[in-house]
Amino acid sequence: MTPARALLCLALLCASCRQNDDPTGADEVLARVQADDYRSWARAPGYEARVPSSAPHSDNVEIFVNDVVEAALASDGLSEWPVGSIIVKDGTSDDGELELIALMEKREDGWYWAEYDGSGAALYSGDVDVCVDCHASGGDFVRAFALP
Repeated sequence: MTPARALLCLALLCASCRQNDDPTGADEVLARVQADDYRSWARAPGYEARVPSSAPHSDNVEIFVNDVVEAALASDGLSEWPVGSIIVKDGTSDDGELELIALMEKREDGWYWAEYDGSGAALYSGDVDVCVDCHASGGDFVRAFALP
């Protein structure tokens, strides 16, 4: 992501009011991925450890993918991620403090988006405009790594 694009995404994020359209659903999906110990999932390509980030999701990030994404990464020629794909990003400060959790889950009707503060309180959820707008430039809305 170019610095200008990162600033645009951050400006959109800060300028918009928090769009927490589905707090109950956001709580459910976070509880589900935490019960599945998402930090034990496979790491996204290029994110084998915590890495510095210039994106709006904190100064450092770790990205975890569920078994559906992991299997899809072993495929060739996908044009979109399969239903059931879940990607979770932990955003941390430079001292390692968890600042946010962002996740996306591919459903029959498209991606479900949610972002939480470091304590797990939902800030954004549902079909969030700022998420969709920024992620639209990614392959099937995933910006951090490419479709196989």
